[in-house]
Amino acid sequence: MTETTGEGASRQSGSRQDGSRRAPRPITPSYLQRAALHYLHRYAASSSQLQRVLQRKVERSCRHYDRDPGDFHAMVAEAVAACVASGLVDDRRFAEMRTKSLRRKGRSARAVSAGLAAKGIAREIVAATLPDSEEDELAAARIAARRKRLGPWSRAGREQDRQKQLATLARAGFSMKIARAVIDGAGEES
Repeated sequence: MTETTGEGASRQSGSRQDGSRRAPRPITPSYLQRAALHYLHRYAASSSQLQRVLQRKVERSCRHYDRDPGDFHAMVAEAVAACVASGLVDDRRFAEMRTKSLRRKGRSARAVSAGLAAKGIAREIVAATLPDSEEDELAAARIAARRKRLGPWSRAGREQDRQKQLATLARAGFSMKIARAVIDGAGEES
């Protein structure tokens, strides 16, 4: 957001005219709750992801005010717990939504599982949300191949690159059986 000063010069909000950043707010329970709500208003997040965001705010404020971030761990945990209790944060719902989104983009089950683990989703929830059918994996591999122009979707004269195309799908997390089916055209949808 750009603000206009008295002389007509514009500056970024959140920074001072001399270029230094505005001092972070002191950490209070109400500030953490407002920060969590603001973050959740803009982004879908898991409980551990929200906790990391709030912890970064605490660390920045503690560096500025020369305080110990460990004093605020309970406050951060309470803010996250309040969001979970109110239903604003639901790891299962987040995992389902993220899984569907990544599968539509052609991500393999392995890639989806790794992505959810990076977001802090428990293995049990990941296992429950990921479908194990070979048809779903084949459909995702087709989407990935189409997006990357591999196999039947490659440009003319690129057939000699079969090994490279197989390696591309293997690096994306698909099994060699699925990769061969898609690259050789057996996995082609009618």
